[in-house]
Amino acid sequence: MNKRKFWLVLLCIIGFLAIIVGALDPLEGAFIILPGSGLVALGAFLGKSHHRRFIYWAFMMIVFGVAVVVVLSLFGGVGGDTGRSMWWLLTALPYPVGWIMSIIGAVRLLIESFRKPS
Repeated sequence: MNKRKFWLVLLCIIGFLAIIVGALDPLEGAFIILPGSGLVALGAFLGKSHHRRFIYWAFMMIVFGVAVVVVLSLFGGVGGDTGRSMWWLLTALPYPVGWIMSIIGAVRLLIESFRKPS
């Protein structure tokens, strides 16, 4: 196994595990999911994967969604007596969509890395 492929597989596996572990508590786990998705994106970049754009979009969606969740939390959340409708949670929708895309991207990246000749 050459160096590039080794780092691709290592980063992808560590990132995938971080994404899965962070999902146990999606709000506080966002700060584990975010770097995990970044590691998968870095692995796709280093490995020059065919799925790079898909994985980059997933990472950007997670970044945006986590930023929205943090900002909404800083302003007291949504619903109840906050004065903000529950509909504001739709702005955080890229976070779970990006999470699903990151899982799919990491699996596709691992499959691709083991199918390519060294």
